[in-house]
Amino acid sequence: MKQYDPKHILNIAMAGHSGAGKTSVAEAMLYLSKASDRLGKIADGNTQLDFDAEEIRRKVSIVTAVAPVEWKNTKINIIDTPGLFDFEGGVFEGYRAAETAVIVVSAKDGVNVGTEKAVKAAEKEGLTKIFFVNGVCDEDARFYRVLEDLKATFGPSVCPVIVPHIENGQANTYINLLEYKAYKYDAKGNVTPTAIIPEMGDRFEGLREAIKEAVAETSEELMEKFFMEEEFTPEEIITGVSQGVKDGTLCPVFCGDASTTFGIEQFLNTITWLAPTAADKGSETAVDVNGDPVEIACNEQGATAAIIFKTVADPFVGKLSYFKVVSGKVSTDTPLVNMRTGNQERITKVLTVRGKKQEDASAVLAGDIGAIPKLTAANTGDTLCSPTRKVILDGIDYPAPSFSMAVYPKKKGEEDKVAQGLARLVEEDPTIQYKNDPETKELVMSGMGEQHLDVVVSKLKSKFNVEVELKQPKVAYRETIRGKSDVEGKHKKQSGGSGQYGDVWIKFEPCDSDGLEFDIAVVGGSVPKQFFPAVEKGLRDSIKHGPLAGYPVVGVKATLYDGKYHPVDSNEMAFKTAAQLAFKAGIPQAKPALLEPVGSLKANVPDANMGDIMGEVNKRRGRVLGMNAGEDGMQIVEAEVPMAEMADFSVFMRQCTQGRGSYSFEFERYEDAPAQVAQKVIEAAKADAD
Repeated sequence: MKQYDPKHILNIAMAGHSGAGKTSVAEAMLYLSKASDRLGKIADGNTQLDFDAEEIRRKVSIVTAVAPVEWKNTKINIIDTPGLFDFEGGVFEGYRAAETAVIVVSAKDGVNVGTEKAVKAAEKEGLTKIFFVNGVCDEDARFYRVLEDLKATFGPSVCPVIVPHIENGQANTYINLLEYKAYKYDAKGNVTPTAIIPEMGDRFEGLREAIKEAVAETSEELMEKFFMEEEFTPEEIITGVSQGVKDGTLCPVFCGDASTTFGIEQFLNTITWLAPTAADKGSETAVDVNGDPVEIACNEQGATAAIIFKTVADPFVGKLSYFKVVSGKVSTDTPLVNMRTGNQERITKVLTVRGKKQEDASAVLAGDIGAIPKLTAANTGDTLCSPTRKVILDGIDYPAPSFSMAVYPKKKGEEDKVAQGLARLVEEDPTIQYKNDPETKELVMSGMGEQHLDVVVSKLKSKFNVEVELKQPKVAYRETIRGKSDVEGKHKKQSGGSGQYGDVWIKFEPCDSDGLEFDIAVVGGSVPKQFFPAVEKGLRDSIKHGPLAGYPVVGVKATLYDGKYHPVDSNEMAFKTAAQLAFKAGIPQAKPALLEPVGSLKANVPDANMGDIMGEVNKRRGRVLGMNAGEDGMQIVEAEVPMAEMADFSVFMRQCTQGRGSYSFEFERYEDAPAQVAQKVIEAAKADAD
């Protein structure tokens, strides 16, 4: 593939609700542009973009894929992103490399939650938004209902550009409202353009009026002309649409059918002049080493600056870093510094990538996308730049994981193998997190949902040959006391020769501390000072395992006030053991209680779901603290909920809000566990011990 300058490069991210046909539309674009010799079908597992083994098996996109096509002297980098919410990290990767978001909408189902989220994320990233209504040839398709749905949801900026003419239930003719031309397809997919617009009655005038309304939004002059009911010239309409699309004030609507390729050619023809190029919208603001803002123009003559937006980590092939060049060029001769590590990266090869196919490239120029193999120290979000102009580009702001499970290897002794595999998968997908919990002795993995973690389990097996099972993570309970006790701990051992003797009297009482508060009130030397540290050591060792369920003991004050010693047989070990005996006897007498961790919940939910969320909080033994207005008609519910009740809250949240809601949950404090909860925890601990 030849090299293109930024004025002839489009970077478009395909996004939208799962099942709308993003990958199918991309495959049709690849086929019509001759980048593929066949029309890939997801059902057959032969698409260029869903090439991962898990994607083929599940018949759904789970990772971001890149494929360039050439059309009318323009290079279009298609970035196909996942639609399932469990893999929405891929959307943020794709958007980081794009100037335009093509949001695919099902002609049957219309606007869904995934559509809304794709639009919202595109607006946050400042991307141009283009809608493509897919599947209009389906007998259940309702294009004009979907168009009205888009306008009702996203406002008057929604502008129809290509619409179908449906006759006898068939959508074989597509009308370009900007050109005043119609394109008719036959059964073989051959298209014939005509200047004769099919009879559409009042609908055609309504569509033209929708364009005028959208164009009027692009400037004050055109808005005034619209209100005065003056006709727009064809030049004003085309110029207004073009300018509105590029600056983001107008969202054009296209349509077609990926399975038949109807309408795809018109879509390609139009976006080559309508969508913003890398030169139009590829410049960025970075920061220099002093933290000052620096404007980075999308210019191949400038100093190199590139962002790594995706990483593939394969145990057999190695690491592959996908990058977008903002300025300059990337080649094997280009010295590049990784601004996160501060080290210079060694570029041995530069590639262009189409799905899983790779081709060597002499260089990748400003505005374009490529890949570099074996950058072992580089991560997604890293900036690679010229040593002569060190800058840091914006990274990728991934959503926080919300679903956690404990990971257990099926074979003993493979814990390190699991951790190594997870470390490699985190390089590919930063929405995966894992940690070793020092209290529960579990490896806890977090992700975006059940399906996300299921894919991780499958990849651990297929890529790293280690099988694991997932379990609910254990809860880190605590134990404390609510009463007082005064006990003796005596350790006496005589077995010939010198023996062991230590005798202590200790008072135990509640206090406000995160562990043990040790005090000394010995008078008269009944316990020599040199044994005080041994007594404290014995107590601190003992609080690691409480008497109820073996959890750490907190909030205890232990006062050593009396005891006895033997001038020959007493030693540190004897007094340490005596203190442990005192603890074992005294804590059960001091009204021990089980504490459970309680977290602070902030749930961001649609207004209509507030009652459901508050009811669920109550079901989970939580307390609603208040409600505040959020953005975009959302409400923030604040509550406190026991952490033991939150394991599957993310699943409920997604089902309840259809994926619109989000939440954060952080540890707040420990509280007394209710009697029935404490009893279950204690019984479970005893069963595990047995």
